Amino acid sequence: MTTSAPIHPPAATAEQTGAVDIELAVSGMTCASCAARIERTLNKLDGVSASVNYATEKAHVSAPAGVDPHLLIETIEQAGYHAALPATPTKGAAPDDDPSDDDGELVALRHRLIGAVVLSVPVIALAMVPALQFTYWQWASLTLAAPVIVWAAWPFHGAALLNLRHGAATMDTLISVGTTAALLWSLYALFFGTAGQPGTTHGMLTGLSSDTPRTIEAGAVSVVIVEGTVEGSVREP
Repeated sequence: MTTSAPIHPPAATAEQTGAVDIELAVSGMTCASCAARIERTLNKLDGVSASVNYATEKAHVSAPAGVDPHLLIETIEQAGYHAALPATPTKGAAPDDDPSDDDGELVALRHRLIGAVVLSVPVIALAMVPALQFTYWQWASLTLAAPVIVWAAWPFHGAALLNLRHGAATMDTLISVGTTAALLWSLYALFFGTAGQPGTTHGMLTGLSSDTPRTIEAGAVSVVIVEGTVEGSVREP
């Protein structure tokens, strides 16, 4: 006697289950961890299955029929990000495929990147090449490094504070904490230590001495800021 294998019914489609597919444009993400957090937040909703792509800044959501898309948008915004329904193209309008038409966020990140590079290069050069270390050079390094850590890294500081509110830590937290600690230590060493004394010099391998200026740390973490800014700048809108 032979037995036949059980026949499994085909998987139900979205139409058969009464589900609808919704695409949302998501902004405010700064790393892949942000996308993962939005996914987890959306997937907590009843009957919702979401997938968020950090690179394209899109959220693809499968939700029960009749769900209000604004509920999904509100859920994302409660997580600390921004979302909107894709704009409906006007009939007869030409598609916007000009790669030079960058959005404001991308342009701002590029400006910060350029500023960070321009300011960081002399900081690193002063810290590594003793021949360039003129009198009070360490104060010049601080003057150049401070805008990089505060202004160029401001998007990371803002994102870190936002993540802190939600009890999460991401790449932004790492950059913000590291650069802030380096700046604060450099200020302490310059104002209360011996690093600010005129004529102080050091080379590439003597930066760990307590008698040398620690603004080299601010210069080193400036590179981290630049790398993080590059990650945001190369993303396509």
